[in-house]
Amino acid sequence: MTSTGTSTGIRLHAPAPGWSLTADVVVVGSGVAGLTAALRCEAAGLDTVVVTKARLDDGSTRWAQGGIAAALGEGDTPGQHLDDTLVAGASLCDEEAVRLLVTEGPDAVRRLISTGAHFDTDDEGGIQLTREGGHHRRRIAHAGGDATGAEVSRALVAAVRARGLRTVENALVLDLLTDAEGRAAGVTLHVMGEGQHDGVGAVHAPAVVLATGGMGQVFSATTNPAVSTGDGVALALRAGADVSDLEFVQFHPTVLFLGADAEGQQPLVSEAVRGEGAHLVDAGGTRFMVGQHELAELAPRDIVAKGITRRMQEQDAEHMFLDARHFGAAMWEHRFPTILAACRAHGIDPVTEPIPVAPAAHYASGGVRTDSRGRTTVPGLYACGEVACTGVHGANRLASNSLLEGLVYAERIAADIAREHAGNGLHARAAQPVPQPGQPAHPLLAPETRFAIQRIMTEGAGVLRSAESLATAADRLGRLRAEARGALDENGKTAEPGVDTWEATNLLCVAHALVAAARLREETRGCHWREDHAERDDTRWRRHLVVRLDPTGTPAVHTTDTADFPPTRPEAPAPRRPQEQ
Repeated sequence: MTSTGTSTGIRLHAPAPGWSLTADVVVVGSGVAGLTAALRCEAAGLDTVVVTKARLDDGSTRWAQGGIAAALGEGDTPGQHLDDTLVAGASLCDEEAVRLLVTEGPDAVRRLISTGAHFDTDDEGGIQLTREGGHHRRRIAHAGGDATGAEVSRALVAAVRARGLRTVENALVLDLLTDAEGRAAGVTLHVMGEGQHDGVGAVHAPAVVLATGGMGQVFSATTNPAVSTGDGVALALRAGADVSDLEFVQFHPTVLFLGADAEGQQPLVSEAVRGEGAHLVDAGGTRFMVGQHELAELAPRDIVAKGITRRMQEQDAEHMFLDARHFGAAMWEHRFPTILAACRAHGIDPVTEPIPVAPAAHYASGGVRTDSRGRTTVPGLYACGEVACTGVHGANRLASNSLLEGLVYAERIAADIAREHAGNGLHARAAQPVPQPGQPAHPLLAPETRFAIQRIMTEGAGVLRSAESLATAADRLGRLRAEARGALDENGKTAEPGVDTWEATNLLCVAHALVAAARLREETRGCHWREDHAERDDTRWRRHLVVRLDPTGTPAVHTTDTADFPPTRPEAPAPRRPQEQ
């Protein structure tokens, strides 16, 4: 079933744009995916504008600790990397998407290095590699010990500034603009009182690349920064795009436990700590993952998160422990300086005591559905990075594949846009008028609703789910929307447009879609754990769930016919693989 990308007609309440820019390409987001796409587009001669919600270096990429996975080591092959990825994805990965990732990945990492990223090296000058969960080989390149994301972000931001790309910082994207044919024609956005522009404006461009990151803030405790409010997924849903596999939210097993009432971004304790030999233990010192999986603590993340959660339930405990005291002070200070500092800042010294850990929302394996070129079901709209669902991750992301996916698929998007540009397709569409969207159908929510949504989702759609918990979550989310809708219908009033209200409204949109998918998938697969359907059911559920919004803003879910995604649009000649820059 192929979507036509028909807009829902829904948009956020916002003032009319008071300023505008024009470009060939607008990239929304400044993580590894967004900046890679922007740099490649600029190198192809495309006039490119980067829009980002905070500063250029403020997205999720800089928080990535573990590293970037690629078959760079002696004896490792893309085929082995593919096998590990498919196993982690629990039979829902798109094998061709994974093949592209692991085949093009090593050269993409080398291009990142040529852009200026510095990875840790061994005594011979080769890239130092480590292991993480689900990997049978050492293939994780890292930087600064446990500061890989910060180094990748630094290098890409420096390259963007050196090349003089136009950037709009502190800007929250609002809605997609479309032309008379329903093609992407730019975005509306709100600049938060900083820099050259201020207030609501528009960037008019015939190619729009969503690289807005994740939606971890839909849960109370997450490793995601405060800006990760699902803005890209919500925008795509309102624009009529297909969104897929939202039920597969990966909960990182080892997040520093700061108390049962802790909310917002929590410090991550990288999987690489377990990769170097740390053990998961309970309060009595028992290694409870041994015997649960052949890789014990290095099993795929969904298995480790479930193992921790089960042990917590059995012992009525709020957390488990990660024991790496045997590393010694020197190794902690050299290999994991960021984690060591974070732990000590919260009164825990991992050199002398085990680290209290518990699962927290970490990564959305699903997102805006794309094909192998990053094209969504809305013509001219692309997506890459965590906001996208390329088919690479399936039901559970393999550790450290996210930075690689951002690199590879951003390059593929740039190649596709450049191909259209070479055929004058972009310029021909750029001259078409950009009509204003119709009347909004989404009432804005009060800022404090954000915390109600997070509590609802944590209680009803967290690590462990059931028909009852999900039904309760759906009912409570529905009541939040009905209250806001009622106020709009009765007196024409809605919450005051602003960053807090737009973010809360986006969170409710993605929460509704996630719960709708999770309710339908009556099985346990990957990081979707249903206690009332504890087994995997390949006969009924080895397929994808696709969510769209109907014109009332209600999520409608359907299943694909097979485990393969249908095409996003009629096929055209494939772009050439990226070349060395």
